[in-house]
Amino acid sequence: MKFDIFCEIQRSFPWNGADEAGLFAEVLAQAKACDEAGFEIWWQVEHHGAPEFSYSAAPEVVLTAIAMATQRLRVGHAGVLAPFKINHPLKVAERAAILDILSGGRFEMGLAKSGGKEWETFGVDPQTAREEVRQAMHMIPRMWTADEFSWNSELLDFPPRQVVPRPLQKPHPRLWQTCGSPESFRMAGEMGVGALGTTLLSPVAFLGAMLEEHRKGLAELPDQAGLEVNPQSGVFTFVHLAESREKAIANGAAWSALWYVNAAPIVFKVPRKVWYDMIKAGLHPNSAAATAALNDRDPTGLEIEDGDPDVLVLLKRMAKGESIDFAEAHETLERLDCVIIGDPDHCREKVKGYEAIGADRLMCLMQFGSIPHREIIRSIELTGEHLIGASADARPAALDLLFSR
Repeated sequence: MKFDIFCEIQRSFPWNGADEAGLFAEVLAQAKACDEAGFEIWWQVEHHGAPEFSYSAAPEVVLTAIAMATQRLRVGHAGVLAPFKINHPLKVAERAAILDILSGGRFEMGLAKSGGKEWETFGVDPQTAREEVRQAMHMIPRMWTADEFSWNSELLDFPPRQVVPRPLQKPHPRLWQTCGSPESFRMAGEMGVGALGTTLLSPVAFLGAMLEEHRKGLAELPDQAGLEVNPQSGVFTFVHLAESREKAIANGAAWSALWYVNAAPIVFKVPRKVWYDMIKAGLHPNSAAATAALNDRDPTGLEIEDGDPDVLVLLKRMAKGESIDFAEAHETLERLDCVIIGDPDHCREKVKGYEAIGADRLMCLMQFGSIPHREIIRSIELTGEHLIGASADARPAALDLLFSR
């Protein structure tokens, strides 16, 4: 399993945004540390108008800066918000090709459906968003490889054009789709692209079932006519390594993970009752099917109920404005198999769960919540020393070419 980094460009509230330049400087420093530590890909998200969650409004610009500041680290956009009113497929193809050229062929690209506030901002039709992602995924690699490209559908009419420039990687950069439901994982496989999933405190076994949907989709993949198939899967989770359990607690990593999970429904405009019911059921709260099934429930959902797991109790208390102790947060989250926070030995055992479900890449969210920048850098270094280095030492050298790009 490869180790990647995942970045939101984030600060927990309350933060007045006074030093935005400093925040971006920290991101570049963290990327350089990841390059030295042996991480494979730096994944950058795209969000708009979400200061409570992410300052990553122009990920292509950030990824270009990271590519210019690093030597071997690949740069990934996960993902481009693909509904046509947010990003026209032609512009996506053009920007991606230029980034691939400027990075020396180190670019990876994922597409995302998004939702919530971003759909409102750009006037996206929720009824067509999934199909727009599907069509964009078909169009973009063909824009990169065809002498002349055109497209005609009910959703988009694109006249014949020569699309330039072309990516440096041939036939094209590796493609991915961000996924949050069984349907989206299977769709990614059916299109021949990699699947990128998130935990958000759901059990590792749930993610394993989602990866199996991706494999089923790949098994039904039609001939791609010269386009490159990406059978890999990546899984996002909270990762923070410290020299000791006590240091991990002091750094507030578990508290920051709780803050992140509580901030997400604000961005995606999912009712808290829906969000919390899915966590209680051990499912992914951003699943479209789950959201539809629970839309008629009480939208507040902050009352603590009998049977609420400990992590849900803490989330509700935090949402009510109660103070959550760092130690209490850590003691609760360290029992979850999906969260990788603690000393190196503890984290190494947690990683085995992701290896067991067949994940090809572990997308480590390191900069989240209120964790100090210096401790993020140290976590990156420790991950390189104790997890990435150990994984590389354990892998037969003959497999290097198989897993390299």
